[in-house]
Amino acid sequence: MTNTLKITTIGNSTGVILPKEILEKLRVKKGDSIFAVETSNGIELTAYNPEFAKQMEIAEQVMREDRDALRKLAE
Repeated sequence: MTNTLKITTIGNSTGVILPKEILEKLRVKKGDSIFAVETSNGIELTAYNPEFAKQMEIAEQVMREDRDALRKLAE
């Protein structure tokens, strides 16, 4: 899929209008956040927050390693 997007003025800002088809593929709607991630192929737009995912991986690792201590704290 290749879409040509035009940069336009939106109020006092500059932006890009995303077609309905792209919004559906991203599974986002008005008011949602998307993330621009720099990759080796350029900039990728995604609804996936890589920083949050990294934080969750760390949290899951801590929960696995300290399962007994967390269980005691929950009592």
